[in-house]
Amino acid sequence: MSDTAVLQKTPLFDLHVRLGARMVPFAGYSMPVQYPAGILAEHRHCRSAAALFDVSHMGQISLRGPDPAAALERLVPMDISGLAVGRQRYAFFTNSQGGLLDDLMVTRREDDLLLIVNAACKREDHLHLATHIGYLCSVIALPELALLALQGPKAVHALARLDARVADLVFMTGGQFTLAGAPCHVTRSGYTGEDGFEISVPADAAVTLAEALLAQPEVQPAGLGARDTLRLEAGLCLYGHDIGPTTTPVEAGLLWAMQKVRRPGGERAGGYPGAPVIEGQLADAPPARRVGLVGLERVPVREGARIVDAQGHALGTVTSGTLAPSVDKAIAMAYLPLNHGLPQHEVYAEVRGKRLPMRVTPMPFQPHRYHRG
Repeated sequence: MSDTAVLQKTPLFDLHVRLGARMVPFAGYSMPVQYPAGILAEHRHCRSAAALFDVSHMGQISLRGPDPAAALERLVPMDISGLAVGRQRYAFFTNSQGGLLDDLMVTRREDDLLLIVNAACKREDHLHLATHIGYLCSVIALPELALLALQGPKAVHALARLDARVADLVFMTGGQFTLAGAPCHVTRSGYTGEDGFEISVPADAAVTLAEALLAQPEVQPAGLGARDTLRLEAGLCLYGHDIGPTTTPVEAGLLWAMQKVRRPGGERAGGYPGAPVIEGQLADAPPARRVGLVGLERVPVREGARIVDAQGHALGTVTSGTLAPSVDKAIAMAYLPLNHGLPQHEVYAEVRGKRLPMRVTPMPFQPHRYHRG
């Protein structure tokens, strides 16, 4: 989409413009890709202090009813019924072929389940939920809410000045807080690999809250560019790039997100779309898996680059890649056949007619620094 006149604007659009952000089309919205300091500075500031991201383009959905957790388990292979109030869980919708329709975050609150879904999928996700479990629970879109992400090792210091109680949260927990005069739902989570928070705030209070956070000495704004390099260093998948409808959670290396109770032999195994395919891959390994790659030369390898073996035989395609600021190396993710995806195995990326050596490496590339208490 190139006609910016038809793009939606988040509640923070005017603030981004005032801060000098370069705006780009993304998932139907006009979003800041970077601010005057640049992507590299924003990335490093997030790793060392605290960065504020506008993620209001994401979808927020409430599931309400007598047992929304049991209803949601019909669509995701996660233990939602066992999720305690105030706890959050990473999840994904699957299709009948075992592919990934979207990945999302689920938080159990006192009166509902709060779902955060990807911007490009939020309409389809709402329809998916309403069609398949709408008779079991109410599926309520929450467009009146904005979403901010405050990420980095000093995020807790900045946010605690607005409500000291947020410091009591640990990774993947949440609760209700008052921030800059607004009632907010805050989770200690994010998608950078750093400690941090995601803040669901009424849209009409979002600018006031963002300005209050940016007034803190630790906080600077960051855009989509830094968000992408940060999540890639953290080894985290980007929907539509590293995962999608044709990749299964087994191939994507996301089995850690499937609790034992939902796996074969568990009390509530199966019962979600594509369960036979996924369970079959659990028993017999899939032909390829997502792996991390580190370049042996300091040349960026971008999405779409072909991966080949020493003889030039095609092995796969890069799904995400960058010259990582914190790692100071070229890093990438790709799906490779199992016999080529072993740690330290060497493959080659084709970039502008050259073959660049890359080595399979465990992820994350940059260690996670979540606050687990």
